[in-house]
Amino acid sequence: MSDISIENVTSDTGPHYEPYGWHHWPEFPWMSYQLRRALGETQPGGGAMSEVFQAASRMVPGDAESWHTEWLRIADRNRERAESAERAGYHVTARDAWLRAGNYYRSAEFWLAHDDPRRLATYTHCEQSFVNAIRHFAVPGEYVEVPYENGAFLPGYFLRAPGAADGPQPVLIAFGGLDSIKEELYLMVGRGALERGISCLLMDGPGQGAVLRRQGIVTRPDYEVPVGACVDYLLDRGDVDPSRIAVTGSSLGGYYAARAGSKEHRLAAAISHGAVWDVQELGTAMWAANNHSEDAGMAGHIKWVFGAPTMAAVIEQAKDYKLDGVLSEMRCPYLIVHGGYDVLGVEQARRTAHYAKSHGVDLTFHLVQEEQTGAEHCQHDNPTLGMELIGDWLVEVFGLKG
Repeated sequence: MSDISIENVTSDTGPHYEPYGWHHWPEFPWMSYQLRRALGETQPGGGAMSEVFQAASRMVPGDAESWHTEWLRIADRNRERAESAERAGYHVTARDAWLRAGNYYRSAEFWLAHDDPRRLATYTHCEQSFVNAIRHFAVPGEYVEVPYENGAFLPGYFLRAPGAADGPQPVLIAFGGLDSIKEELYLMVGRGALERGISCLLMDGPGQGAVLRRQGIVTRPDYEVPVGACVDYLLDRGDVDPSRIAVTGSSLGGYYAARAGSKEHRLAAAISHGAVWDVQELGTAMWAANNHSEDAGMAGHIKWVFGAPTMAAVIEQAKDYKLDGVLSEMRCPYLIVHGGYDVLGVEQARRTAHYAKSHGVDLTFHLVQEEQTGAEHCQHDNPTLGMELIGDWLVEVFGLKG
């Protein structure tokens, strides 16, 4: 039986707190989940709590058009503030305002149809805002293009850890999942790694971000291929320690990272920031939770990511996305961080952990509980905690203590 609870309408239909975090519009749980995500990302600099609540207060609950309008309003306001600060030479203010603007643009594009012309335009603002923000980092970040297949490339950002000694540094390659993008990964995992002396390569892969939006490249089950391309790129840089390269994937990326860690043995560590055992099973359960609608929940986005015309076609394609018979090949240390009240389910994480342990994988498993907070999917209600669990584990694996 599925433990997916995202479609559940709670008995308390007013704004209130649940084990997985603040639940703003209980009668519209998917939109409430996305607001929870934006609220959490105010912690690492992706917004201001008052601005998020201000935008929410002006939205019509459940209305995607008002969602877009109100996020766009505060995104544009912060972009204008960033531009003004840059002209005045206030680099810290410019950096912070660009980060807020970029994440607000991410939220603003979220519920737009993939063929809505506003979607790419809004995403472009998100991307440009992040590029502008990282120019003001202590060590300015780089936009990079990793060579991929058939002349295509994977866009990303290389962020060198501030205060790190000259010479080769450990690096965390970070991918998102079904809907997270390279710019958001700074707010989910990147900042925590950088603060611990670990450089980052934040990437869009097949089915994600700019790769999907601009190149039309959909997802694939053998994610060791794009991850391997990133390893190739890093090894050519000269400022990366080849013995200390890790990969993390968030949400659906939890499957991607586990698959890559099992197949790409140049990796020193792999992290499932949200574990996924079998995508076909998960997709089937989510589709059932949406009453087999072709439009409800994330169905439209899922079809876009998989390049499939129907949800039935997605489910058929997803048969190849499973860790059974794959995860046993993992040779490097493996971390799972999963919310104990994840609205997209917990059982897949438990099955992944059980299989890893029973096949001798060097596993660390954190099932984050309610009292800690961070019990939501990918710790969206408290990303700081997620970054602490991931960052401190990497410090141990990379031998950075002492």
